[in-house]
Amino acid sequence: MRDEDVAKRFGVARSTIWRWVQLGCFPKPYRLGPSTTRWHEKDIVAFEAQAAGR
Repeated sequence: MRDEDVAKRFGVARSTIWRWVQLGCFPKPYRLGPSTTRWHEKDIVAFEAQAAGR
């Protein structure tokens, strides 16, 4: 998932997603190239479950 897609899923700005990553409270993305990063959807789903207290 692109940062744009992740931000849309959570209803926040892309910069917020990156701030959460820097703070260590959001899963780090995987680097696919020098300027390309993506998240696995399973990591986002796991984060949502953890945040919901499941």
